Amino acid sequence: MQNALELRINELLSQMTLGEKVGQLVQISAPRDEAGKERLKSRIRNGNVGSVILAFSATAGNDAQQDTQVEVYNELQRVAVEESRMGIPVLFGRDVIHGHRTVMPIPLASAGSFNPELVEKCYAAVACEAANDGVQWAFSPMVDVCHDPRWGRIIEGPGEDPYLASAMSRAIIRGFQGEDYSEKDRLAACVKHYLGYGASEGGRDYHRTELSDSTIYNLILPPFRAAVDAGVATVMSSFNDINGQPVTSSKKYLTDILRGYLNFRGFVVSDWAALANLRRQGVAETEAQCAAMALKAGVDMDMVDDYYSNHLQALVRSGEVPEALVDNAVRNVLRVKLSKGLFEDPYIHKNGYDRAAHLRMAYELAAESMILLKNDDHTLPLAKHTKIALAGPFKQERRALLGSWVLDGKEEETPHFREALENALQGSEGAVICNGEDITEDAAEKVFAKGDVIVLAFGESHLVSGERHSLADIELTEHQISLARRAHNTGKPVIGVIFCGRPLALQAVEPYLDAILCAWHCGSATAPVAADILLGNLVPNGKAPVTFVKTTGHIPLYYNATPSALANNGYYDQNPEDCYLDIPASPMYPFGYGLSYTDFTCSPIRCEQSTLTLEELKAGEKFTLTVDLQNTGLYDGRETLQLYIRDKVASVMRPMRELKAFQKVSLAAGERRELSFTVGYEQLGFYREDGEYVVEPGGFDIYIGAHCLTRNQIAIQIKPC
Repeated sequence: MQNALELRINELLSQMTLGEKVGQLVQISAPRDEAGKERLKSRIRNGNVGSVILAFSATAGNDAQQDTQVEVYNELQRVAVEESRMGIPVLFGRDVIHGHRTVMPIPLASAGSFNPELVEKCYAAVACEAANDGVQWAFSPMVDVCHDPRWGRIIEGPGEDPYLASAMSRAIIRGFQGEDYSEKDRLAACVKHYLGYGASEGGRDYHRTELSDSTIYNLILPPFRAAVDAGVATVMSSFNDINGQPVTSSKKYLTDILRGYLNFRGFVVSDWAALANLRRQGVAETEAQCAAMALKAGVDMDMVDDYYSNHLQALVRSGEVPEALVDNAVRNVLRVKLSKGLFEDPYIHKNGYDRAAHLRMAYELAAESMILLKNDDHTLPLAKHTKIALAGPFKQERRALLGSWVLDGKEEETPHFREALENALQGSEGAVICNGEDITEDAAEKVFAKGDVIVLAFGESHLVSGERHSLADIELTEHQISLARRAHNTGKPVIGVIFCGRPLALQAVEPYLDAILCAWHCGSATAPVAADILLGNLVPNGKAPVTFVKTTGHIPLYYNATPSALANNGYYDQNPEDCYLDIPASPMYPFGYGLSYTDFTCSPIRCEQSTLTLEELKAGEKFTLTVDLQNTGLYDGRETLQLYIRDKVASVMRPMRELKAFQKVSLAAGERRELSFTVGYEQLGFYREDGEYVVEPGGFDIYIGAHCLTRNQIAIQIKPC
């Protein structure tokens, strides 16, 4: 089958002119009007366009975009297939980041579900909806590991851990592509941003990164490796430089590592006008130089800046760029188009889908993504007869709940929090007391006086996250902090529901809140799920995919750090006051953390065989670690047990803890279950600076518990061969 595919690619390539070859490497943006459509049809007819991105701007996640237009896309496709000399279909791509008509939780929130199987199912629904509206290629998943929540694009990614990021990378790709992405309800996926974009200095979008090879191989590259292993169709290169070399012009990253080391066989598309950025970044002087550098580095398709279209033919004819490089890039593009089935059936068919089923999936994923951060004195859940005084700027907000990077979700179809609470209380004696504004103290306090409890709908707008939407300060606004203080002064229980796109710094508000639910921007079902959690219709089970810092000044603060020279690893409660004189540098809530309405206990770890030789590990033997997990509370619930390792002494410094496995299980009240984890050669090693994977003899600590700071540990030993 593969040989037949390659033979067909070669046959097509042998018939193409140089101009037609270059055309396959060109992506342009969708037409805005009738005149633009006619110009695009002319370019397609002449074989000068390989793909159309269905967006008008790089920051489409927060800019108004045109609705999908299936009739227009089919007309463009008809011109490509019937009127161009080669009849090669165009490929239509769109930023389908975390939903289409039905919006799923932002990817950062979804990672907090610790449920790859559910994420895969939800993204299959997303693919079905998008494909029905003409999308063939999704610019997702974004798998940039990020340690800086000031960065606006942290919302698109899986958080701070490479193991969890890899699990989410595989899940989203399988959801989009299925077993065969030529199926009409599937999309070709595009993993991004390759490479290191999430490490942009200071959280400032598009800025430089300084990354050692060790950090790249151990922290940044694993989710891209997982994507390639999962068969991802395409890769998007990133805007940033690494150590002074823009990725767009880096043969080391785009060819040597991506294609040679990882064995990627699809095509690489640049980010929006990234070739033009090479001039801004000071490594190229002319447009032609940008085009030559990008193609030689390994960028197969140029997104929207037309540098390939304008310069590649001349570069080939002058001998600056070998035509063999163009041929290879065209092969990569044709391989994806053929695998997508575009040559057999290039047109879009509106087959419809079960929207109600997709909304149920969105609800289910939101329910597993929201995190109960605090619940003093069992403030939650609320009884159904409760009179709820509702205040805060997000109590009647709709659009923000969908999150950034939503092109096709409908604000008017998204319930707000007040509606959701009122619906959840229907048929009970409970009520929601609310007014239109909380601007003045008198207005808020009149509401507070009428309730049994106070619920504050806090958070941040979708407009302060996403691309080119970073923040220098990730704390709640002074108005929200003041409102929490006034609510606290009533002496009534105060619950904060935080609708956000990043892990906000909550130290200023936390003392005034008896319970805190991180509801994220969880998409179409955000408000109903948050209401059902508060009222006990759902038992929360989300876990933090990223550290919640106390204050912005602690950034970066992440769990998988290497040991400090002295005992002041504040994250692990080693003299946190030694890091800063003003605020102890321990997390507000650590990675993997999340409360429930029920209680779980985990037994000490058992390990029948705590010593293996390196030779035995290489041969496939593993350590088996067993615990008993029991639900000792009053509610049925779900718990995520997480396994971490620490390589105690190695040839290079290793993180104090690294997530290597997790299991999410449902337990009825009182139920006990034995859970087993295996740890072997694949989990106990690391990558050297040259990319070689090694496992070194010595001692390891294994931790199993409810978050990264669990004290439940056992020692194992690897003996030399």
